[in-house]
Amino acid sequence: MISSKYVITGGAGFIGSNVSDYYISRSARVVIVDNFSRRGSEENLEWLRSRHGRKFEVVRADIRDAGPAFDAIFKDVGVVFHFGGQVAVTTSVADPRSDFEINAAGTFNVLDAARRAGSQPVVAYSSTNKVYGKMANLGIVERNGRYEYGNLREGISEERPLDPYSPYGCSKCAGDQYVLDFARIYGMRTFVFRQSCIYGPRQFGMEDQGWLAWFCIRALEGRPVTIYGDGKQVRDVLHVQDLIAAYDAAIAHIDKTRGRAYNVGGGPRNTMSLLELVRILDRRFGRKLECSFEDWRPGDQPVFISDITRARREFGWAPKIGIEEGVQRLIDWIQQNEQLVSRSRPEAAGAGRLA
Repeated sequence: MISSKYVITGGAGFIGSNVSDYYISRSARVVIVDNFSRRGSEENLEWLRSRHGRKFEVVRADIRDAGPAFDAIFKDVGVVFHFGGQVAVTTSVADPRSDFEINAAGTFNVLDAARRAGSQPVVAYSSTNKVYGKMANLGIVERNGRYEYGNLREGISEERPLDPYSPYGCSKCAGDQYVLDFARIYGMRTFVFRQSCIYGPRQFGMEDQGWLAWFCIRALEGRPVTIYGDGKQVRDVLHVQDLIAAYDAAIAHIDKTRGRAYNVGGGPRNTMSLLELVRILDRRFGRKLECSFEDWRPGDQPVFISDITRARREFGWAPKIGIEEGVQRLIDWIQQNEQLVSRSRPEAAGAGRLA
């Protein structure tokens, strides 16, 4: 029997606020833990308050600050969603120590507090495809103006060796492995989602992270983007509502999913290059999105596509929202919240890059 208390670190972020809304709507006792350093987080909290009033708890705390007060947050918890973290490769390169302290040490703090909570909680960790690194040896080919794998029809599986490339990849990989090892050593009910590109409402995309939303915002505003590389790089993309369904299903099947890692993304049927997104936006807005091009960034993957076979087999999940529908939903949300998005935009008029 899982306790009805859900602790969601980073619960005021993009994914966290959507997950919080989902479980509050289902009468769970939700505790949002966030330091509110990320732009848009205060706006996301206002949105949750407008929908749910005081039906949830907010703890303004930093996952780097372990101690008795932090441990108390997890008392009697049933499920821990760990979304709190540093999310940008470029930021990790500029400040690797902070990236490590947040993503590696912070994840350890959350995991250890959950271990000592005494309630045997489920711990769901939001990892990343960056743990697999650049994967330059896969025989990537160019077909029809986009990069593809030469012979991996279903994409990258969980059997692929971890080989992080960037401080961000290393710090997320460390958290990923701690979460899995705590299941082995302490018998905890943990699992890891190595997520590809997630998008949807409440995503305040910026230059370093959230590229799909960032491109949509720039297109709506009639402002240019910069593409790092040639724009033919491909990702599988997943709408946040499909991601929530995946988490919900994995928790419901925790006897199978405990101690397991899953690649979770749109899979081979939901892939998109940067240039393909630009063409979609050109059609949607009836004008061309101005693009300039710069050199590739170190460690950029020309293509990443998640093999989601394990998730389908072990907890019966597959994406339901296709790219055209999902992008339109995101555009609709941005159009309905133009002032909010504008308020949350960084002061520097940056450009778009794939993260």
